[in-house]
Amino acid sequence: MNSLIVDQLPLFSELRLYTPEPVKTGLSPNLHDFWMHPEHLPLGASQSPVIMRLLDLLGPLNWGNLPERDLKHNYGRTAISSAALIIMELVRLNESKPSHRKLQQWFLEQPAFISLLGLNPPATQHNRLSFNTAPLLPSFRHLVRMLRKQDNAALQFLLADSIRLIGLELDKHKLMWGDCVSLDTKHILAWVKENNPKAYVSQRYNKLKQPAGDPDCRLGCKRRRNVSSEAPPTPTKKPVHPKGVSVGEFYWGYGSGVVVTKVPRYGEFVLAELTQPFDHGDVSYFFPLMKTTEERLGRRPLFGTFDAAFDAWYVYQHFYRDDSLENGFAAVPFSKKGGKDVSARQFSSAGLPICAAGLPMPLQVAFTDRTSCQIEHERGRYVCPLLFPTQTADSCPVNHKQWKHGGCTAMMPTAQGTRIRYTLDRDSTLYKDTYKQRTAVERINSQAVALGIERPHLRNGRAIANQNTLIYLLINLRFLQRLRTTSMPVPVN
Repeated sequence: MNSLIVDQLPLFSELRLYTPEPVKTGLSPNLHDFWMHPEHLPLGASQSPVIMRLLDLLGPLNWGNLPERDLKHNYGRTAISSAALIIMELVRLNESKPSHRKLQQWFLEQPAFISLLGLNPPATQHNRLSFNTAPLLPSFRHLVRMLRKQDNAALQFLLADSIRLIGLELDKHKLMWGDCVSLDTKHILAWVKENNPKAYVSQRYNKLKQPAGDPDCRLGCKRRRNVSSEAPPTPTKKPVHPKGVSVGEFYWGYGSGVVVTKVPRYGEFVLAELTQPFDHGDVSYFFPLMKTTEERLGRRPLFGTFDAAFDAWYVYQHFYRDDSLENGFAAVPFSKKGGKDVSARQFSSAGLPICAAGLPMPLQVAFTDRTSCQIEHERGRYVCPLLFPTQTADSCPVNHKQWKHGGCTAMMPTAQGTRIRYTLDRDSTLYKDTYKQRTAVERINSQAVALGIERPHLRNGRAIANQNTLIYLLINLRFLQRLRTTSMPVPVN
C-alpha cells in the first residue's frame, strides 16, 4: 500500500501545483472542423457519448463563416465569442436545462466540451487531470446579457444554413420539397405580473400602462369569441332577449410567426421565422416571412396554407401567376366579413362583380387606398348597371331594396386576388388535400412549446427574439439529424 502511494505522489504533486494557462481571447469555436475531423478532438471528448451526440447534432453547421463580434477588446476578462454563446444556448435547449445555472452545472460535468468552445486550453499530458474549469465559464448573468445583445442576423445565418443542409440531404434522397408552405403565429407570454391572474394589478389590461418587468412587450388578444351574457331571468311582461357578449383572451407579450414546409413521410422543418410585439396582427407577418422564404428557397412556393386570419386579397394575389403554366393558390378558409357569404359574390368573364339581378356591375371610380389595408392598392367602386353610366330601366328586375337609393354598389380592390378570394373552389379535392398540410405548422408549434417558447424567463424583446430563432434552429437540426441517420423514409404520425 505504501509503495502504491509513493508511486502516485509525483502525479498528485503535478496536479496540485499545475495552474492552467490563461485563455486566449478572440478564439471562436468551429465545431464543423471537429465534426469533419474527429481525430482532432481534445482528449476525453471522443470517449464521451454525450459530447459525440451533440457534435453530431451541431457539427454540420457552417460555424467557420458565422458573423462574429469583435473579440480584440480585452478589459481584463475572457472574451466570449458569439459562436460559444450560441452553442451553449443550443445545448441548454437540447438538454432541457431550464436555467443557465443548471447549464453551468452540466458543463462542469462535461469538462471536455468546454475546450470545444474555446473557453479552456486543450488538454495535454500535463493538465489532462485538471478540473480547474469553473473560473473559465461565464456567469449566468453574462450569458443572459450576451443573449440580449446578440445580433439576430448571426442566428438567421445559422437558420438559413440549416435549411441549405436539409435541402442538400433531400436532393440526395430525390425528394420534392418547398412547393407548399404553411404560416401561423404563436403567442408568447411576457414574464410580468400582469400575466399572472393571482397577482393584483389595478389596471391589468391598460395598453398605455407599460409593465415594469418588460419594456418591449405589448398587450394583444390571443382569441375572441361571442358568448351569451348571463342576463337575469326574462320577465313575464316586456320580455328581453339575451345579447351576445364579445369575450377575448388578452395577454402582455409577443408573437412568433413561422413558415413551415412538410416533407412527405419525413416530417416538417422551418423556413423562416419572425418575432414581433403582441399588438401586431397576424397578417403583418405575411410579407416579411414570405420574402425570407423565397430568398432561402430560391423560388416562390406554388401553394400556401393559412388559417382564416389570413383571408386577405393580397394573400391570394401572392400565389397567383398569370404568366406561369403551374399556377398555385392560397388555401385559406373564407371569413364572412360584414356578414357576406362565400357565394354572395360572383364575377363575369371580364372580372366585373355580378349584382343580385345577374348583371355585371361597371366600375364607376377607382382610387388608391392607403389606409384600409397592409399595403397600398387600387380600390374600385362598382355600381348598378341599370343606372350607370345612364339609366336604362325604371325598376330593378329583382326589386332590390337599394334601388331607391341609387342601386346596389360594391367597394373592393380591383386586383385579381379579390376575385380569387370569392371564386376559389373550397370544396375541391385539391383544395382539401392542400389545406391538410397546414397541420405541419401546428406540429412545429408543439415542438417549440416543448422547448419553452411560450413562457420564456427573459425580460427583453431582443433576447426573446434570439431565443425563438435558436429554438427553430434546433428543430431544424433535429430534423436534419433524422434525415442523415434514416436510410429509408419512415412514416410520421
